[in-house]
Amino acid sequence: MYQNTALEINEQNLQQVIEQSMQTPVVISFWAPSMPETLEVNATLEKLAREYQGQFILASLNCETQQMVASQFGVRGLPTVALFKDGQPADGSAGPQTEQTLREMLTRHLPSQEELALKQALVLVDNKEYAQALPLLRQLSAQLPNDSLVKLAIAECLIETALFDEAEPILATIPMQDQDAQYKGLVAKLELHKQAGNSPEIQQLEQKLAADPDNVELRYELAVQYSQVNRNEEALELLIAILRKDMNFSDGNAKKTMMDILAALGQGNPIAASYRRQLYSLMY
Repeated sequence: MYQNTALEINEQNLQQVIEQSMQTPVVISFWAPSMPETLEVNATLEKLAREYQGQFILASLNCETQQMVASQFGVRGLPTVALFKDGQPADGSAGPQTEQTLREMLTRHLPSQEELALKQALVLVDNKEYAQALPLLRQLSAQLPNDSLVKLAIAECLIETALFDEAEPILATIPMQDQDAQYKGLVAKLELHKQAGNSPEIQQLEQKLAADPDNVELRYELAVQYSQVNRNEEALELLIAILRKDMNFSDGNAKKTMMDILAALGQGNPIAASYRRQLYSLMY
């Protein structure tokens, strides 16, 4: 015997079911126990409802036991499927249905898997959970390479986690029409970082090192200054050059500084991964 797992509509709950479509789309299957083809449509819709995991509410109306309600919908033949959104009929069709035609109807009105993943990632960004949002956004970037919303969210995560060097080229790819308030705010943060990262002390050390390139003490001092203003790649380049010549420079402080920077950048950072490999090849 057929077990209907959809929400069954009757005169008492009809209005409530339609009102639910204000929040979540409602798909109604009009069926009759005596018509096997309508049972097949119900089974297909139930399969799709499991797959879509709550993105739509599945309801059914038994046209044999609820003839009055069916007549209110103007149903003329079975099977009939109707999709309600915002309290109004938005789509539907009468006659034989295949899984393909039902999928196409749902695709027209429901968010895609990418849109759902983006929504989840943006909630993490809003909650300042940048480290958790970044891998989700990187994955989405591969699927939606030209989506400015994804790019801006990635740039925000990178800037908020001090990965400025990676954020700058991403912001450079944002087209003019998408350079909104969020974009301008991120560019301003990047500029502030650059100004802070180019202090008179750093400029002075750079000039001294240019005049005396073999001075390892100056090289180390500049690396420390760079690391303090998150110019991490430049700091790592100076440090690895020092360690290639002397792994125990400054009583091991050069190695410790480099390992501290790598730890702060984290496991998923491509710059850190490159310098981590170089450091390990020197150590082992």
